[in-house]
Amino acid sequence: MGKQNDNALIVFARDPIEGQVKTRLNPFLDPRTTCDLYTCFLADSLNTICEVESADRFAGIYPSNLSGYFEQLDSSLSITVFMQEGKDLGERMQNAFSARFQDGYERVVIIGSDSPSLPTNYIRQAFASERDVVLGPSADGGYYLIGMRGKQIDVFDGIAWGGDTVLAETRTKLEAIEGASLELLPVWYDVDRPEDLKFLKTHLQLMADAGQQEGASTRNFLEQLSL
Repeated sequence: MGKQNDNALIVFARDPIEGQVKTRLNPFLDPRTTCDLYTCFLADSLNTICEVESADRFAGIYPSNLSGYFEQLDSSLSITVFMQEGKDLGERMQNAFSARFQDGYERVVIIGSDSPSLPTNYIRQAFASERDVVLGPSADGGYYLIGMRGKQIDVFDGIAWGGDTVLAETRTKLEAIEGASLELLPVWYDVDRPEDLKFLKTHLQLMADAGQQEGASTRNFLEQLSL
C-alpha cells in the first residue's frame, strides 16, 4: 500500500498466541482467556488508530505472525502489517522509525497495544506537536506512545526495557542531545498485572457511561468475567 499521508501511525503488537501474551496475568486468568483478552486489546488498539485522521496505519508484529490474526483484518481498515526487527524493544522501535522516515513520512507515532482505553485525542495531540519528540508517560514508569517529527533521534540505546525507569532514562538521553525538544502528553496507563485489569474494567465502564467509545471490545469481554 502506497504512502497516502504525511503521518504514519504504528501499533506495536504481539502475535496473539496462547501462552505467549500478557503472561503476567497468569495464573489470575488461564492462558486461553488471557489470549482472548489480548485479542480484544488488539481490536481496540487497531480501532483507535483507525479513528485518527490523516495518518497511514501500520501494525508492527512481534515475535511471529503465526496466529493468522493479522491476515484476517478487514482490508478496508487499510492497515499495513510488518514484522518488528531488532534484538530488543528499543532497536525494534528505532528500526520502525527509520523505515517510515525513509518512506518519506514527516511525523511518525508508535503506540503499544496494552492500553485499550487510550483516548484517541492523545494520539491527535502527538501528531499536532511541533516538538522533535513526543512521549506519552505511563503510570508504571514507561510510556504508552512515542512520536518523532522530521527525523529519527536516537533515544533507544542502553535503556532498561521492561523496568520502571524507561521514561526517566529516555528523557535523560533526550536532554543530552543538543537542540532536541520534548513534549509530554497526559499520563495514562498500561495493563500488565491483575490489579491493572481490575482497574481497567471499572474505568472502561465509567468511560462508556460518559459516552466515550474507546475500549469497547475489551469492555464487553471483561463484563463476562468475574474479577
